[in-house]
Amino acid sequence: MKKSKLLMAAALGALVTTSPANAEKTQLSALFMAQAAYSEQDIETMTAAFEKANPSVDVKMEFVPYEALHDKIVLSHNAAEGYDVVLFDVIWPAEFAQYGLLTDVSDKINEATKEEILDGAWTTVEYGGKYYGMPWIVDTKYLFYNEKMLKEAGISKPPVTWSELTTQAKVIKDKGIVDYPLVWSWSQSEAVICDYATFLSAMGGEFLDADGKPVFQQGGGLKALEYMVDTIKLGLTNPNSREYSEEDVRRTFSSGQAAFAVNWTYMYNLANDPKESSVAGHVGIAPAPGVEGISSASAVNGSMGLGITSKSKHKDLAWKYIQHLSSKPVQENFAKLSLPVWKSSYDNPAVTKGQEELLKAAKVGLAAMYPRPTKASYQEMSSALQVAIQEALLGSKEPADALNEAADVAADLD
Repeated sequence: MKKSKLLMAAALGALVTTSPANAEKTQLSALFMAQAAYSEQDIETMTAAFEKANPSVDVKMEFVPYEALHDKIVLSHNAAEGYDVVLFDVIWPAEFAQYGLLTDVSDKINEATKEEILDGAWTTVEYGGKYYGMPWIVDTKYLFYNEKMLKEAGISKPPVTWSELTTQAKVIKDKGIVDYPLVWSWSQSEAVICDYATFLSAMGGEFLDADGKPVFQQGGGLKALEYMVDTIKLGLTNPNSREYSEEDVRRTFSSGQAAFAVNWTYMYNLANDPKESSVAGHVGIAPAPGVEGISSASAVNGSMGLGITSKSKHKDLAWKYIQHLSSKPVQENFAKLSLPVWKSSYDNPAVTKGQEELLKAAKVGLAAMYPRPTKASYQEMSSALQVAIQEALLGSKEPADALNEAADVAADLD
């Protein structure tokens, strides 16, 4: 009898040890970007709320610079322990679909959801008629300007054309208000391609023709690079721009060392935050300029989505996490660094209050977003173009020669 009681006690102890409350948690691994858009703290807070609502789940987050994001996703595909959820750029679905890196989630997205999200946002996750994730960051580049500097120079409003920007920058420089009125993210990376695409779209250029052949070396594409080079030759662009990322641009502008900057949405509230910026209260925002007779504004599609890797062992749970991060309540609660992808969010005072000027610019910018090419070999084409632009910016090659060489490389790709 005594032995029987001891056995029963042991059995009960085992049950307690393995009860659901004490069971080992399921771990999700997620990869994010450590720059622009949502901050690491924002994502950690979003995730903490998900874990609280799903106590059996533990999300392991990894943050890397944008430049490392693509290769991290690719290399993890054959790793023993890969990611479940990844943040990916609008330019990657073609490549990722070709090589089977992401899970097709078309059957998880209903028509109501499609209608409720901004049309342009869906281009971020769609390829070949299939959806490979949920839109999460809808973004483009805007023109930021220092209102105080413009006023000191006798300028009453920001430029609406790129030639007008050059004229205003000359006035500001000539008056000795700031040494280099312009600052850009022109390092040899995808950042410079985004600025180049903005100029190219304004000037009526194209990356590729209808047959997929490169044409960026002519017309608006050539004029775009010539404009970039001219701003350096004129002493208007901070020469360090050739090494700068978006964060360098934000810091330079926020420290009062530039009158104009082109950057993503996230810079608006940070540049207006006295804890982050010495020019807070003097920061204006407008759509990136256009070209008279060609365009009224310019913009590049810099949106990003969240997807499930094809090797994930927890696809249903990964999708649940993605649904949480991209949900309207979560996005509206964290709308200061990245605007929501939901149409109705723009009627919510909690989103619009204090961001009226940003949303005014966004209404124009998001509607004008120009896409970078959708092709599996985009990374290789972009790399060749980055080199060409850098050579022209450094003065080692003429813009036409540099772009022709990049076009020859691009022509040999698929």
